[in-house]
Amino acid sequence: MLNELKRPAGSRRKSIQIGRGNGSGRGNYSTRGLKGQKARTGFSQKPGFEGGQTPLHMRLPKARGFKRYFKLINHVTPINIGVLNADERVKANDTLTPEVLYTLGYGKIGTSFKILGTGELSKSLTFEGFAVSQSAKSLIEKAGGSVA
Repeated sequence: MLNELKRPAGSRRKSIQIGRGNGSGRGNYSTRGLKGQKARTGFSQKPGFEGGQTPLHMRLPKARGFKRYFKLINHVTPINIGVLNADERVKANDTLTPEVLYTLGYGKIGTSFKILGTGELSKSLTFEGFAVSQSAKSLIEKAGGSVA
């Protein structure tokens, strides 16, 4: 049983032995070529070393600058009321939330929206969770909608 187990043929490849005489086919220079730094014992090259030439990582320009603070904070995306009125996916008597506008492709998740009063509104819409300008609020209420 266990004493009869054998490894499958070819599962363990024998490592090639070097430096054991010319008859082995890998004697004399033992695959290291002729003289030079790379033929010596203990040779190891530093990563990125290019033989004294200025290495690529030093030739290329470094990343400069800094992260803009205002790029990292939450942005407010302005949306004109006329754009929502012209969008056929927004139906009359719909309740609009930021999540609905994300799905409609008006902004990325995490951005805030502000509804502005540019354009006309003929649909009755309910807005929840938005910053709304005074002109937009009056247009929404005139069309029969509300701002929550």
